Amino acid sequence: MSIDEPSLARLMAASQRGDRAAYRALLTDCRRWLSRYFARRIAPHQIDDLVQETLVSMHRKLATWDSDRPFLPWLAAIARYRWIDALRRQRDAAELQDDDAFVEAEDEAVHARLSLDRMLTHLPAGQAQAITLVKIEGASIAEAAQICGQSESLVKVNIHRGLKKLALLIESE
Repeated sequence: MSIDEPSLARLMAASQRGDRAAYRALLTDCRRWLSRYFARRIAPHQIDDLVQETLVSMHRKLATWDSDRPFLPWLAAIARYRWIDALRRQRDAAELQDDDAFVEAEDEAVHARLSLDRMLTHLPAGQAQAITLVKIEGASIAEAAQICGQSESLVKVNIHRGLKKLALLIESE
């Protein structure tokens, strides 16, 4: 059967009167029409689900179709609403994934900082402070020397020795 407005309207009218054969034919034709409708709008792997959702919505709204009005615009409106709902679900899922990725990245940063702080406890205080100021917080050697109360050359030596000891600690774990 061809999928044209008069044929679909006749099938729909018969379906509203309780004709089961007409309803099966209507669903078959609507499935084909909806598949083509969604093929231009959504990813191929989502078409079947969206067609099913639309057919369920059409079934629920069966009594609302007015036989004085065209059938295809009525069906297209239902399909459009189902399509918009699917796009919203995709958007919401993507936002949720982005939020999860942000939380995971934030958790990783916290865990990394805690691990680093734990490792720095294995160093003498001067080495840990010099590494923290220069390598983590971004202070210059001169600024670190002033804060630590050490000479610039001692800050450099403390950083070098501290990093060497941290590398040995990491290798031994």
